[in-house]
Amino acid sequence: MNRSYTYIAARFILLVATQVLLIDHMQLGGYINPPVYVLFILLLPFQTPGWVLLITSFILGLSVDAFSNSTGLHAASSVFMAFIRPYIIKGVGAPAEYEGHLDPGIHDMGTNWFLVYSGILIFMHQLAYGILESFYLREAGIILLRVLLSTVATLVIVVLIEYLFTRKKK
Repeated sequence: MNRSYTYIAARFILLVATQVLLIDHMQLGGYINPPVYVLFILLLPFQTPGWVLLITSFILGLSVDAFSNSTGLHAASSVFMAFIRPYIIKGVGAPAEYEGHLDPGIHDMGTNWFLVYSGILIFMHQLAYGILESFYLREAGIILLRVLLSTVATLVIVVLIEYLFTRKKK
């Protein structure tokens, strides 16, 4: 990995703290609940082994669950997101010149690639979360509305964070 473990651990702590101390306490109409902590999963390096990706995603979701009083919803959704991440990366298409030194961020992969990659993964995370939270098919319309609104809100926040808090590599 080209990022130090300290930097990745700091990102983990900062995103969980932001989620549980700030985002979870914002009132956004009941339909929008942006999980900014998913940025941690999105930005893990390409060469992260699958088992590390799944375990860290579980711990990430469990950390948010512990502070949010949710019974494993974030953990399950995060593990699902981590599980499908390699398939989405292959489907979206990492560039041919990828040599292991790039990270899946805007500055390395480009805005269009990052928007598609993040949009799909955030949507799938929100869909899993919405289905697990409601667990009733009769609420499919409301679930889909919440998923779409939360996906858009999360994607906007993630892109803003990427532009504001990451630097271009030289």
